[in-house]
Amino acid sequence: MTVRRLRIQCPHCGVRAIEEFLHGEIPTIPERVVDPDARDLDRAFMHTNAEGLVTERWFHAMGCRRWLTLTRDTRTNDIPERTTSYPPS
Repeated sequence: MTVRRLRIQCPHCGVRAIEEFLHGEIPTIPERVVDPDARDLDRAFMHTNAEGLVTERWFHAMGCRRWLTLTRDTRTNDIPERTTSYPPS
């Protein structure tokens, strides 16, 4: 059995192991949650964990120390598209 490790293409440092990055989820809070305390709780603890293509933010902590925005398929860990905009557009 072959184990595929996730690797991210940093536009400044090249291809790097996932261990060099910190994940920064883009929070999406449902509009039906209107109480400010409930919105904070939802943002902190209710992660989406969606299946399929998701847009994610990654911080290259052990490299150039810049944020990347990329699209990743959570079923296969393939990264078909990458953008490097900050702040996100």
